[in-house]
Amino acid sequence: MTLVESGLGAASWNVLTDGVSRTLGLSFGWTTNLISLLVLLAWIPLRELPGLGTLLNVAIVGLAADATATVLPHPHGTPAAIGYLVLGLVALAFFDALYLGAQFGSGPRDGIMTGLVRLTGLPIAAVRTGIEITVATAGWLLGGTFGVGTVLVALCMGPLVGYFLPRMAVRLPTVAADARHNP
Repeated sequence: MTLVESGLGAASWNVLTDGVSRTLGLSFGWTTNLISLLVLLAWIPLRELPGLGTLLNVAIVGLAADATATVLPHPHGTPAAIGYLVLGLVALAFFDALYLGAQFGSGPRDGIMTGLVRLTGLPIAAVRTGIEITVATAGWLLGGTFGVGTVLVALCMGPLVGYFLPRMAVRLPTVAADARHNP
């Protein structure tokens, strides 16, 4: 929500959520949950599997967005708005990598990224940037909050997640390694 509240433009998925929210007349949080459920359908051709993290993401993110919006103060002045933007961008990338690295299942939006990375072999940065640009453009066409910050997020989110994720990922043993150690 710090990205939305910065007034400099929202994160790409938030632009889409804002545009759909305005179009349908739903709250930002409810629209977040609706988009989450619809995006899960895109997992079918990607053969992504849900996990506990997927369910928690669908259930909690929208509620947390609405709750945060009620308590987060509006930034006063350009320096505060830029601070919200930078803090929101880095926090979003860091916490995205943190929960993905736990390997309990990705959220709906991140499942698109992980599925495309797995299927195409392209780097996280390239896939994530393509997704960010696509959803920001769709949201902007629907009237979502768009600004210079949106462009910054769309171009930086992929490289930031690509940077943080390898550093946050829990290394799980492979089946072959387990078989060698536990005959």
